[in-house]
Amino acid sequence: MTERIHTKKKLTRDVPEKDEQTARPGRLYLIPTPLGAHPENEVLPGHVIRTVHGLDTFFVERIRQANSFLRWIDHPVPDFKCRFYELNKHTPGEDLIEMLSLLRNGTDAGILTEAGCPGVADPGSGLVRLAHEAGVTVVPLVGPSSILLAVMASGMNGQAFSFHGYLPRPGKERTERIRALQRESAQRRVTQVFMETPYRNNDLLSELVRELDDSTLLCTATDLTLPGEQIISSRVAAWRKRIAVGKTAEQKRRREQGVGAGTGIGADVDVELDQRPTIFLMQAEEASDGIRSKKKPAHRRKRAAK
Repeated sequence: MTERIHTKKKLTRDVPEKDEQTARPGRLYLIPTPLGAHPENEVLPGHVIRTVHGLDTFFVERIRQANSFLRWIDHPVPDFKCRFYELNKHTPGEDLIEMLSLLRNGTDAGILTEAGCPGVADPGSGLVRLAHEAGVTVVPLVGPSSILLAVMASGMNGQAFSFHGYLPRPGKERTERIRALQRESAQRRVTQVFMETPYRNNDLLSELVRELDDSTLLCTATDLTLPGEQIISSRVAAWRKRIAVGKTAEQKRRREQGVGAGTGIGADVDVELDQRPTIFLMQAEEASDGIRSKKKPAHRRKRAAK
Protein backbone atom coordinates (compact mmCIF):
# COMPACT_ATOMS: atom_id res chain seq x y z
CA MET A 1 0.00 0.00 0.00
CA THR A 2 1.63 3.22 -1.12
CA GLU A 3 1.55 6.46 0.84
CA ARG A 4 0.05 9.64 -0.48
CA ILE A 5 -0.89 13.03 0.97
CA HIS A 6 -4.47 14.29 0.88
CA THR A 7 -6.46 17.25 2.00
CA LYS A 8 -8.50 16.83 5.17
CA LYS A 9 -11.60 15.38 3.53
CA LYS A 10 -9.78 12.81 1.44
CA LEU A 11 -8.67 9.27 2.16
CA THR A 12 -5.28 9.10 3.86
CA ARG A 13 -4.07 5.95 2.11
CA ASP A 14 -4.47 4.15 -1.18
CA VAL A 15 -6.78 1.15 -1.23
CA PRO A 16 -4.95 -2.15 -1.81
CA GLU A 17 -5.57 -3.95 -5.04
CA LYS A 18 -6.72 -7.50 -4.40
CA ASP A 19 -9.06 -9.93 -6.04
CA GLU A 20 -12.39 -9.14 -4.36
CA GLN A 21 -13.82 -12.43 -5.57
CA THR A 22 -11.30 -14.56 -3.65
CA ALA A 23 -10.40 -12.42 -0.63
CA ARG A 24 -11.97 -13.17 2.74
CA PRO A 25 -14.15 -10.18 3.67
CA GLY A 26 -12.97 -8.25 6.67
CA ARG A 27 -15.12 -7.20 9.61
CA LEU A 28 -16.41 -3.72 10.33
CA TYR A 29 -16.29 -2.93 14.05
CA LEU A 30 -18.39 -0.09 15.45
CA ILE A 31 -16.30 1.30 18.31
CA PRO A 32 -17.93 3.44 21.03
CA THR A 33 -15.82 6.17 22.58
CA PRO A 34 -16.17 8.00 25.93
CA LEU A 35 -18.67 10.86 26.17
CA GLY A 36 -16.01 13.15 27.65
CA ALA A 37 -12.54 13.28 29.12
CA HIS A 38 -11.75 10.45 31.56
CA PRO A 39 -8.30 10.18 33.17
CA GLU A 40 -8.73 6.40 33.24
CA ASN A 41 -11.04 4.00 31.45
CA GLU A 42 -14.23 3.51 33.44
CA VAL A 43 -16.72 3.09 30.60
CA LEU A 44 -15.34 0.61 28.04
CA PRO A 45 -15.26 -3.15 28.78
CA GLY A 46 -11.96 -4.99 28.52
CA HIS A 47 -13.01 -7.05 25.51
CA VAL A 48 -13.70 -3.84 23.56
CA ILE A 49 -10.21 -2.54 24.31
CA ARG A 50 -8.69 -5.87 23.27
CA THR A 51 -10.65 -5.86 20.00
CA VAL A 52 -9.50 -2.33 19.14
CA HIS A 53 -5.91 -3.29 19.99
CA GLY A 54 -6.13 -5.87 17.20
CA LEU A 55 -6.99 -3.29 14.53
CA ASP A 56 -4.75 -0.92 12.60
CA THR A 57 -7.28 0.48 10.11
CA PHE A 58 -9.88 3.02 11.18
CA PHE A 59 -12.62 5.10 9.56
CA VAL A 60 -12.76 8.17 11.77
CA GLU A 61 -14.76 11.36 12.22
CA ARG A 62 -11.60 13.34 13.02
CA ILE A 63 -8.08 11.95 12.81
CA ARG A 64 -6.70 13.98 15.70
CA GLN A 65 -9.39 12.76 18.12
CA ALA A 66 -8.94 9.19 16.89
CA ASN A 67 -5.21 9.34 17.63
CA SER A 68 -5.94 10.69 21.12
CA PHE A 69 -8.39 7.87 21.79
CA LEU A 70 -5.94 5.19 20.63
CA ARG A 71 -3.20 6.61 22.85
CA TRP A 72 -5.67 6.76 25.75
CA ILE A 73 -6.31 3.00 25.47
CA ASP A 74 -2.59 2.27 24.97
CA HIS A 75 -3.02 0.95 21.46
CA PRO A 76 0.05 -1.22 20.68
CA VAL A 77 0.44 0.06 17.09
CA PRO A 78 2.05 3.52 16.82
CA ASP A 79 -0.32 6.07 15.32
CA PHE A 80 2.02 6.70 12.39
CA LYS A 81 1.63 3.04 11.41
CA CYS A 82 -2.18 3.01 11.70
CA ARG A 83 -4.26 3.78 8.64
CA PHE A 84 -6.91 6.48 9.04
CA TYR A 85 -9.68 7.36 6.60
CA GLU A 86 -11.94 10.32 7.36
CA LEU A 87 -15.64 9.47 7.61
CA ASN A 88 -18.02 12.32 8.34
CA LYS A 89 -21.07 14.08 6.90
CA HIS A 90 -18.90 15.57 4.14
CA THR A 91 -17.44 12.25 2.95
CA PRO A 92 -18.36 11.72 -0.73
CA GLY A 93 -19.94 8.49 -1.93
CA GLU A 94 -16.87 7.47 -3.92
CA ASP A 95 -14.79 7.49 -0.73
CA LEU A 96 -17.33 5.20 0.94
CA ILE A 97 -16.94 2.79 -1.98
CA GLU A 98 -13.16 2.80 -1.49
CA MET A 99 -13.58 2.08 2.22
CA LEU A 100 -15.94 -0.75 1.37
CA SER A 101 -13.33 -2.13 -1.04
CA LEU A 102 -10.86 -2.36 1.84
CA LEU A 103 -13.34 -4.42 3.82
CA ARG A 104 -14.25 -6.66 0.90
CA ASN A 105 -10.54 -7.36 0.34
CA GLY A 106 -10.12 -8.78 3.82
CA THR A 107 -9.18 -5.79 5.98
CA ASP A 108 -10.69 -5.64 9.46
CA ALA A 109 -11.46 -2.03 10.34
CA GLY A 110 -13.23 0.03 12.96
CA ILE A 111 -15.37 3.16 12.89
CA LEU A 112 -14.47 5.81 15.48
CA THR A 113 -16.48 8.98 16.12
CA GLU A 114 -15.70 11.83 18.49
CA ALA A 115 -17.96 10.60 21.31
CA GLY A 116 -20.52 7.86 21.81
CA CYS A 117 -21.65 5.21 19.35
CA PRO A 118 -21.02 5.32 15.59
CA GLY A 119 -24.16 5.57 13.49
CA VAL A 120 -26.29 6.91 16.37
CA ALA A 121 -26.44 10.70 15.99
CA ASP A 122 -22.91 10.31 14.60
CA PRO A 123 -21.36 9.34 11.23
CA GLY A 124 -21.15 5.74 10.12
CA SER A 125 -24.59 4.54 9.05
CA GLY A 126 -23.93 4.95 5.32
CA LEU A 127 -20.82 2.76 5.37
CA VAL A 128 -22.56 0.23 7.63
CA ARG A 129 -25.43 -0.04 5.15
CA LEU A 130 -23.00 -0.63 2.28
CA ALA A 131 -21.17 -3.25 4.34
CA HIS A 132 -24.38 -5.18 4.91
CA GLU A 133 -25.25 -5.04 1.23
CA ALA A 134 -21.77 -6.37 0.36
CA GLY A 135 -21.96 -9.24 2.86
CA VAL A 136 -19.36 -7.75 5.22
CA THR A 137 -19.85 -8.72 8.87
CA VAL A 138 -20.74 -5.73 11.05
CA VAL A 139 -19.84 -5.96 14.75
CA PRO A 140 -21.28 -3.37 17.18
CA LEU A 141 -19.18 -3.12 20.34
CA VAL A 142 -20.45 -2.25 23.82
CA GLY A 143 -20.00 1.30 25.08
CA PRO A 144 -21.70 4.50 26.23
CA SER A 145 -24.66 5.98 24.36
CA SER A 146 -25.91 9.26 25.80
CA ILE A 147 -29.32 8.69 24.24
CA LEU A 148 -29.93 5.29 25.83
CA LEU A 149 -28.43 6.35 29.16
CA ALA A 150 -30.76 9.37 29.23
CA VAL A 151 -33.83 7.25 28.44
CA MET A 152 -32.85 4.76 31.14
CA ALA A 153 -32.49 7.48 33.77
CA SER A 154 -35.47 9.66 32.81
CA GLY A 155 -38.28 7.57 34.27
CA MET A 156 -40.16 7.99 31.00
CA ASN A 157 -41.51 5.42 28.57
CA GLY A 158 -38.61 3.22 27.47
CA GLN A 159 -40.86 0.95 25.39
CA ALA A 160 -41.61 3.69 22.87
CA PHE A 161 -39.24 6.59 22.35
CA SER A 162 -38.12 8.65 19.38
CA PHE A 163 -34.83 10.50 18.89
CA HIS A 164 -35.08 13.70 16.83
CA GLY A 165 -31.49 14.94 16.87
CA TYR A 166 -31.16 18.71 16.87
CA LEU A 167 -34.30 20.85 16.90
CA PRO A 168 -34.49 23.89 14.54
CA ARG A 169 -32.62 27.03 15.51
CA PRO A 170 -34.39 29.41 17.93
CA GLY A 171 -37.48 31.03 16.44
CA LYS A 172 -40.99 30.27 15.27
CA GLU A 173 -40.03 26.98 13.64
CA ARG A 174 -38.51 25.61 16.85
CA THR A 175 -41.51 26.73 18.93
CA GLU A 176 -43.89 24.98 16.55
CA ARG A 177 -41.70 21.88 16.61
CA ILE A 178 -41.78 21.75 20.41
CA ARG A 179 -45.58 21.98 20.43
CA ALA A 180 -45.85 19.30 17.75
CA LEU A 181 -43.58 16.94 19.70
CA GLN A 182 -45.76 17.38 22.79
CA ARG A 183 -48.95 16.63 20.84
CA GLU A 184 -47.40 13.52 19.31
CA SER A 185 -46.15 12.36 22.71
CA ALA A 186 -49.65 12.68 24.20
CA GLN A 187 -51.30 10.92 21.27
CA ARG A 188 -48.83 8.04 20.93
CA ARG A 189 -47.61 7.82 24.55
CA VAL A 190 -44.05 8.14 23.28
CA THR A 191 -40.98 9.70 24.86
CA GLN A 192 -39.45 12.43 22.70
CA VAL A 193 -35.65 12.72 22.82
CA PHE A 194 -33.61 15.57 21.32
CA MET A 195 -30.52 17.70 21.83
CA GLU A 196 -29.10 21.17 21.28
CA THR A 197 -25.75 22.81 20.69
CA PRO A 198 -24.34 23.16 24.25
CA TYR A 199 -24.12 26.96 24.22
CA ARG A 200 -27.88 27.13 23.44
CA ASN A 201 -28.97 24.64 26.11
CA ASN A 202 -30.20 27.28 28.55
CA ASP A 203 -32.23 29.00 25.87
CA LEU A 204 -33.88 25.73 24.82
CA LEU A 205 -34.70 24.79 28.41
CA SER A 206 -36.32 28.19 28.97
CA GLU A 207 -38.50 27.74 25.90
CA LEU A 208 -39.49 24.19 26.85
CA VAL A 209 -40.55 25.32 30.32
CA ARG A 210 -42.44 28.25 28.81
CA GLU A 211 -44.27 26.32 26.08
CA LEU A 212 -45.04 22.88 27.51
CA ASP A 213 -48.07 21.92 29.61
CA ASP A 214 -47.63 21.85 33.37
CA SER A 215 -48.18 18.09 33.53
CA THR A 216 -45.66 17.20 30.80
CA LEU A 217 -42.60 15.37 32.06
CA LEU A 218 -39.31 17.06 31.16
CA CYS A 219 -35.83 15.65 31.75
CA THR A 220 -32.33 17.03 31.23
CA ALA A 221 -29.48 14.50 31.26
CA THR A 222 -26.18 16.38 31.44
CA ASP A 223 -22.52 15.31 31.37
CA LEU A 224 -23.47 11.64 31.33
CA THR A 225 -20.76 9.26 32.66
CA LEU A 226 -18.64 12.29 33.65
CA PRO A 227 -17.80 13.53 37.17
CA GLY A 228 -20.35 16.36 36.89
CA GLU A 229 -23.20 14.11 35.72
CA GLN A 230 -26.64 15.51 36.56
CA ILE A 231 -30.05 14.13 35.65
CA ILE A 232 -33.20 16.10 36.53
CA SER A 233 -36.64 14.73 35.64
CA SER A 234 -39.90 16.31 36.79
CA ARG A 235 -43.09 17.85 35.52
CA VAL A 236 -42.93 21.24 33.86
CA ALA A 237 -44.80 22.84 36.75
CA ALA A 238 -41.97 21.84 39.09
CA TRP A 239 -39.40 23.08 36.56
CA ARG A 240 -41.08 26.52 36.57
CA LYS A 241 -40.83 26.73 40.36
CA ARG A 242 -37.19 25.56 40.32
CA ILE A 243 -36.18 28.16 37.76
CA ALA A 244 -38.14 30.94 39.49
CA VAL A 245 -36.37 30.21 42.78
CA GLY A 246 -33.03 30.17 40.99
CA LYS A 247 -33.65 33.49 39.27
CA THR A 248 -34.75 35.16 42.53
CA ALA A 249 -31.61 33.97 44.31
CA GLU A 250 -29.46 35.03 41.36
CA GLN A 251 -30.96 38.52 41.29
CA LYS A 252 -30.42 38.92 45.04
CA ARG A 253 -26.81 37.79 44.78
CA ARG A 254 -26.11 40.19 41.92
CA ARG A 255 -27.70 43.13 43.73
CA GLU A 256 -25.53 42.41 46.74
CA GLN A 257 -22.43 42.25 44.54
CA GLY A 258 -23.44 45.27 42.49
CA VAL A 259 -23.27 43.47 39.15
CA GLY A 260 -25.63 43.40 36.19
CA ALA A 261 -28.14 40.78 35.16
CA GLY A 262 -26.85 37.32 34.30
CA THR A 263 -27.42 35.34 31.14
CA GLY A 264 -27.96 31.86 32.58
CA ILE A 265 -31.13 30.09 33.69
CA GLY A 266 -30.62 31.14 37.31
CA ALA A 267 -28.51 30.62 40.39
CA ASP A 268 -29.69 27.04 40.85
CA VAL A 269 -26.76 25.01 39.50
CA ASP A 270 -29.08 22.06 38.82
CA VAL A 271 -30.43 23.85 35.77
CA GLU A 272 -27.27 25.57 34.54
CA LEU A 273 -26.64 23.76 31.25
CA ASP A 274 -24.45 26.22 29.39
CA GLN A 275 -21.60 24.51 27.49
CA ARG A 276 -22.51 21.13 28.99
CA PRO A 277 -23.52 18.23 26.68
CA THR A 278 -27.18 17.56 27.43
CA ILE A 279 -29.92 15.24 26.24
CA PHE A 280 -33.50 16.55 26.57
CA LEU A 281 -36.48 14.24 27.01
CA MET A 282 -40.20 14.97 27.08
CA GLN A 283 -43.29 12.87 27.74
CA ALA A 284 -46.78 14.37 27.72
CA GLU A 285 -49.23 12.65 30.03
CA GLU A 286 -51.83 13.20 32.73
CA ALA A 287 -50.63 14.05 36.22
CA SER A 288 -50.22 11.06 38.54
CA ASP A 289 -53.37 11.96 40.51
CA GLY A 290 -55.42 12.07 37.33
CA ILE A 291 -55.87 15.87 37.49
CA ARG A 292 -54.31 17.98 34.74
CA SER A 293 -52.91 21.33 35.76
CA LYS A 294 -55.21 24.22 34.91
CA LYS A 295 -52.30 26.47 34.01
CA LYS A 296 -51.78 26.73 30.26
CA PRO A 297 -48.47 27.02 28.41
CA ALA A 298 -47.38 30.45 27.23
CA HIS A 299 -48.81 30.30 23.70
CA ARG A 300 -52.27 29.31 24.99
CA ARG A 301 -52.23 31.97 27.70
CA LYS A 302 -51.50 34.61 25.03
CA ARG A 303 -54.47 33.50 22.94
CA ALA A 304 -56.78 33.60 25.94
CA ALA A 305 -55.65 37.14 26.72
CA LYS A 306 -56.66 38.34 23.24
